[in-house]
Formats: sequence, C-alpha cells, structure tokens
Amino acid sequence: MQAGADQQFDLEAYSANYTSHAKVNRLIFIANKTNSVPIQLEALRIAADELQHSYDTSRYSEVCRQIGGRLGPQYVIDSAKLAKKQLEAEQKHQALDNELNGYKTNLIKNSIRMCQTYMGDHAYNRGNLQDAFKCYVRTRDYCSTAKDITQMCLNVIKVAIELNNYTHVQNYVSKAESTPDVQDSIISTKLKCAAGLAALKEKKYKAAARKFTDVSAELGSSYSDVMSVQDVALYGSLCSLASCDRQELKRTIIENFRYREVLSTTPEVRDLVYDFYSSKYAACLSTLDRLKPFFNLDIHLSTHVNTLCSMVRNRALIQYSTPFTSVNLATMAPVFITDVSALEKELAKLIQDKQIQARIDSHAKVLHARHANLRSQTFQAALQAGDEYLQETHSLLLRSSLMRHDIFQRAQMPRGRGMQYPEHTMQMTGPG
Repeated sequence: MQAGADQQFDLEAYSANYTSHAKVNRLIFIANKTNSVPIQLEALRIAADELQHSYDTSRYSEVCRQIGGRLGPQYVIDSAKLAKKQLEAEQKHQALDNELNGYKTNLIKNSIRMCQTYMGDHAYNRGNLQDAFKCYVRTRDYCSTAKDITQMCLNVIKVAIELNNYTHVQNYVSKAESTPDVQDSIISTKLKCAAGLAALKEKKYKAAARKFTDVSAELGSSYSDVMSVQDVALYGSLCSLASCDRQELKRTIIENFRYREVLSTTPEVRDLVYDFYSSKYAACLSTLDRLKPFFNLDIHLSTHVNTLCSMVRNRALIQYSTPFTSVNLATMAPVFITDVSALEKELAKLIQDKQIQARIDSHAKVLHARHANLRSQTFQAALQAGDEYLQETHSLLLRSSLMRHDIFQRAQMPRGRGMQYPEHTMQMTGPG
C-alpha cells in the first residue's frame, strides 16, 4: 500500500484489512479527515456498501447523507428499506429477550451467558454500543470456564475501544491476563494489542512500544475487527523510534525476530526503522515526512502524529551529536534537511530541556559537547573510598580491642515487682 499522499492511497486494499465496525469507523474517519474529494467519496462508498448489509440503519443513513447523491441513486436513502431493516432488528431483539427470560426461569447458567452474548452482538451490530457493553458485562456472572472469561473480556474490550473508554480496556485486559489456564497464544496477542492501544491513547509511548513489539505475526487477520497486523507494525515502530534509545531499539526491534516478521508487512515503515538505526537520518526523516499524510488518516494515530514525529527527530539529533566533542552546524544541517538557523533553534531547545549536554558557539556555528571532568571525578571517588576505608578500619580496631579486654554490654533485664535492676551493667576482666 502506497500512502505518501492522498493520490497514492489505495482505499480498497487498506479497508480489506478490517471487518465490521473497525472497517466502517476507519473509512468514515478518512472521509472526514482528507482534503481529497475523490478519496472522500471512495471512503464513503465502501462504508455504505459495508453498512447496507448490517442493522446499523442510523449509520447507513448518515453516510448516505454525506454522499449527498454524488455517487448515483443506489446511494440515496431508501426509507422503506430502512424501515424493514429496523423492524427485523427489533423482532430479533425481542426473540432474544424472550429466549433469555426462559433460560433465567429455568436457571440454565451457560445458556444465559450465551444468550446475553448474542444480545450484545446484536446490539453491537445495530450500533447501540452502550447496550452491547452492558450485555457483555452481564455475562461475567455466568462464566464457568477460563475460555468464557477471556471471551467476555475481549468482547468488553472491543466495545470499550470504540467508546474511547480506555480505563475499561486496561481493567479487562488485566482481568483476562490474570485468568488461569489460558494458554491460547492468539488471545494473548490480542490482549497485548489492546494494552498497547490503551498506552498509546494515554501517550505512554514507551509502554505502548513494549506491548506492540511483543506481538508476533501469528496475529494475522484474527483481530481485524479492531486492528490489523500492519497497524501493529506502524504503532510499535513509531513509538519505539520516539521513546527508545539505540540499545533498546536494537533489543526490541532489530534483534526481535518475532516482531521483524510483523514489520515485514509494511516495507516503508521497516525501511524507516532501519534507516534510523543505521544513522541514515536524511533518508529516515524524508520517509517520515512522506508517510506523515498517511499517519494522519489513521483513526488511532492521528492525534499523536505531530508529537511522535517531533520526538523521533529530537532523538535523531541527540544520537547524531552524542559521539562528538564538537559539531559544525553547517555540516549537520543537510543531514536533517534544514538550514543552520533552524537547526540552531532546535538544538538550543534540546539543550534547554537538558536532553543534550552541550553549548552552541553562535558566532562560529559550532556545537560543543560538555563532557564531564573525568580526572576530577576519579580523584573525588578515590578520596571518598579512602575515607570510607579509614572509618571501617577504625571501627574494626575498636571492636577488636573491646573483645580482647572482654568488655561487653549486657542486654537490659526485664523489671520485676519489688525488684530493681541497673539500666546497664558493664563487666571488665583482665590483668590488674
């Protein structure tokens, strides 16, 4: 998928990675975000095609209104058809409700759980997220196996993500992870994805990086109703570049064979990571600028793009300048695709934030590193070690002298009624 600009954005290929609400939500987000009318109409068309087979009539009507007749009569609201769909949905809901009441009367625990889940699925398909959330949560009291509990947690997490309630996401991820006897690797992978997304939303980029880079390509399309494996590659790579130092990046991505399989699904993002690690900053930052329009069209990443890209650039500046005693800004500027004046301002900000230990010679346009005085530090450490050694030696000599003269302090005796004991009793024996 080429995504450097709207004109290169292959919506059909992109949307094929998702199913259900994830597909529709992403397409509507792109339609509202993009400045390209053809891309907007294409996104709305695919969303309408997806929604016309569902019971979410209100969402379908909204998409058709946004299309506004620009795609022909087949995307104009058919009131009779919508009314028929609504009636079918209501009848199905009523049938499920009657079935649930029967199970409750007969106290069939597993059937109650399954029926509540079906009601949650139906409410979700209708777009009633709050009702779906309540139905899924109610199944908690009727779960009898570890598999039931994890499935309940995954259902709640899915709806909570769509409701932007990431507190519930974290709570139910923890609940599922603490469930004993769950060894399904796919479930574990899904929970890591959800936890990573929650950390991303809270701007805990390093925590998000750890979760996403722990996901393997085994995920495949199994979580397509929330995110794709390409999303895992994108989110994990960007968060890692923004928050990890060189050694951490090597450990979490470069030497992480499991995650490298995930990264291979997005070659441009893979090149971005390897260029950064290889210190090819011009190529890395050029790719980042080219992909930025695509990042802005991602429903979960959009609000973090500017922050993450800025953090990646700052980390590149820090890594470039760290090995040198002095750096000529005129030499450094082309590497970061900028001019000397703008580079000087960026470096001054990093120095002010104490991310770079250096000073700038504004006249000569040279960055001078402030290295610690190792000679002075060594002398100070030696003096401190000498003082500690003298203190320990004095203590040992005093203890040795006391033991040689059999001088000791007895423990204080408990006081009895009518009896008095001295507070301390010293006994000294020896010659004389």
